[in-house]
Amino acid sequence: MRQSVVFVVAVLALLLVTAVRGDEDGGCGKEDAAAGRNRARARELKIVAFFSILVCGAIGCGLPVLGRRVPVLRPDGDVFFLIKAFAAGVILATGFIHILPDAFDNLTSECLPAGGPWQHFPFAGFGAMVGAIGTLVVDTLATGYFTRAHFNKDAAAPAAVADEEKQAAAAAAAAAEWPHHHGDSEEHEGRVQVHTHASHGHAHGSSALVAAVGEDDKEHTLRHRVISQVLELGIVVHSVIIGITVGASQSPDTIKPLVVALSFHQMFEGMGLGGCIVQAKFKVSSIVTMILFFCLTTPVGIAVGVGISTVYNENSPTALAVEGLLNSVAAGILVYMALVDLLAEDFMNPRVQSRGKLQLGIHVSMLAGAGLMSMLAKWA
Repeated sequence: MRQSVVFVVAVLALLLVTAVRGDEDGGCGKEDAAAGRNRARARELKIVAFFSILVCGAIGCGLPVLGRRVPVLRPDGDVFFLIKAFAAGVILATGFIHILPDAFDNLTSECLPAGGPWQHFPFAGFGAMVGAIGTLVVDTLATGYFTRAHFNKDAAAPAAVADEEKQAAAAAAAAAEWPHHHGDSEEHEGRVQVHTHASHGHAHGSSALVAAVGEDDKEHTLRHRVISQVLELGIVVHSVIIGITVGASQSPDTIKPLVVALSFHQMFEGMGLGGCIVQAKFKVSSIVTMILFFCLTTPVGIAVGVGISTVYNENSPTALAVEGLLNSVAAGILVYMALVDLLAEDFMNPRVQSRGKLQLGIHVSMLAGAGLMSMLAKWA
């Protein structure tokens, strides 16, 4: 989470730089922006958007977490598979339908310098590819690092078990070689010792089996922790940008449809992130931190946008370039996470593969999430 915070701060710094330099666009887009301005009405809608998005994000992210206490919503239940597939469809549509087209619009805008490289290279597609490849690298390296660190820490335990078993075998051999003339009681004691050590060895065998199952569960937990943090990073990048855009806008006609659309958008994305957080088995403090970080990102972006609205011009070349590149990278992150870490993992789960109805159900749920999120593109 510390890396995510640093990244978001860097994003905000870049966008603040674009705000200061917003008057370098030569007047591009100012006429259209000024046509529907109404500062008083826009301020009221921004306040509504602030609280609506905050509450909907908290509900969406909190439902899977609170659902751990409801048997039907537990991570090993069928309903949880359906909810997670729906949320993964939402995240996939967010990347393809909402963020990536915005990146193409920004990076092919007529407000960009005509003599620059923007019209001669598909930077939006390139940024999405970089985001997807970068996510793959971070995903694999982070998972490998945490897995190695965990197993190296526990490497001393098997060695201790092996030494104890060797000592038990040596004691059993010594008891077997004990002279017979020491008496029946001593012979009986030797047999008891051999039996005890044999039982002890059997206990070690059972413990080894339980330990193997436990290690596999820990490895899956580490994997889900990496997934949840990388997914939150991709969502946060886009949330900061859209929050600043809403906060800086002075047009009620632009803000009004965004209030409802972004509220549902935040709720659905929160459901997907909340499902990953549940499977990651974080501590309560970490869960609260991640939920608050997700819920506050867009509202804080709105507040920052309000603060810089007098100097910020979203049609300046610098603003278009920075927002377009960040949007394209965020789209690549979300598309990768939705396809590889969410959908592919659940669709190939042996429990899903062995049950036709559940398999059909998660396909329908995924398509429903992607379809509903695609419909919201009409307004946002």
